[in-house]
Amino acid sequence: MKSWQLQKAKARFSEFLDAALKKGPQVVTRRGVEEAVLVPMEEWRRLQRERRPNIKEWLLGEGPRFEDIVPKRGGWKSRPAIDFSGPEFK
Repeated sequence: MKSWQLQKAKARFSEFLDAALKKGPQVVTRRGVEEAVLVPMEEWRRLQRERRPNIKEWLLGEGPRFEDIVPKRGGWKSRPAIDFSGPEFK
């Protein structure tokens, strides 16, 4: 991916856009730090189709529920009662 300084990308936006359409994603930097990427619309749509839902979308959406993923545990086993009134607890 080619990197463009923000000032150059703004001044030569038409060339910047053409580069993204012909050569693929183009990175924009500000003060040497990568800040954004310009991608062709077709690539953006492909990425959106392939993206995985975040946890909120997954939990609220259709599909597997928590109960379907986490296996049920066995029944509770009771422990014998402890008598705290004995002399060892005084």
